[in-house]
Amino acid sequence: MSTPEPFGVKADRPAARILFQGLFDDAAVFPPGLAPLPRALRDHVARQASSYADLVGPLLLPVTAIADLLSLEHPPVEIAVIGRPGTSLALVGEALTSLGRRPGVTVTGVEIGWSPEWRHADGLGPDTWGAESPSAQRSIEVPRGAELVSALSDLQTHGSGASPVQAKFRTGSTPEQEAPTSTELATFIRACIDHDLSFKLTGGLHHAFSRTTSAGARQLGFLNVIAATRWALSHGAGVPEMEPLLAQTDQGQILDIITRMSEADSSVVRAFFTSYGCCGVMDPIGDLAALGLIREKTV
Repeated sequence: MSTPEPFGVKADRPAARILFQGLFDDAAVFPPGLAPLPRALRDHVARQASSYADLVGPLLLPVTAIADLLSLEHPPVEIAVIGRPGTSLALVGEALTSLGRRPGVTVTGVEIGWSPEWRHADGLGPDTWGAESPSAQRSIEVPRGAELVSALSDLQTHGSGASPVQAKFRTGSTPEQEAPTSTELATFIRACIDHDLSFKLTGGLHHAFSRTTSAGARQLGFLNVIAATRWALSHGAGVPEMEPLLAQTDQGQILDIITRMSEADSSVVRAFFTSYGCCGVMDPIGDLAALGLIREKTV
């Protein structure tokens, strides 16, 4: 496990483990980690036998990496296929078809960018999504700004079918855009709950608590996201109440919300906030261990 962040607080008891199970999707090959595929695959498979295996989700791979995956020998592995916004949906379909012929690979998720035509793409419509993996989770990355609510309404209306659908939101910066503000993320979470849509996040959530880096950049914490989601679900909190929780740097306040959650509370939160992509999954897991929120399981 990596060296954890230094913390000035520690939980007086572990949190409900279900709160973190499958929370950290393995995005090792994506920026800023950019791990070579053979190493990312080897590390991911090794974690399946670790005491923290239940906390790690599938290995996330872009469609451009699928041909390389098919050329490698490896034990059984679960992956999610990622088509970033703008990626040809035909390429996504070809990747799914190729993986469907490969023993030992289970596709647990497919992620694409939203457009008004997302559900009509050849080979990727509601009747054929997940044909190779019937239970594959569909994640649709919605745009920021004016189109956000209409995109979520579209997912709510057309997201039924043989496999589930959820919204995806980018919480990290890109060369084209800065990372979203706490207000933007609060708006997204509140809108997902109001549309009865689960969601996943991608990018930027490297550590437990929100903070300002040495370079002056704001980073959101995954525990802050859990706390804000909990507050929205249990207290009906709107964006003005959620935004301070997302920006909160008082670690004790966030930790108190997390440790007060029962298993039932945690299950409800995780039914909405399903996972997030992280290029170094052992960083947040190390944070949880250092904070006393998890204990090692016997494997």
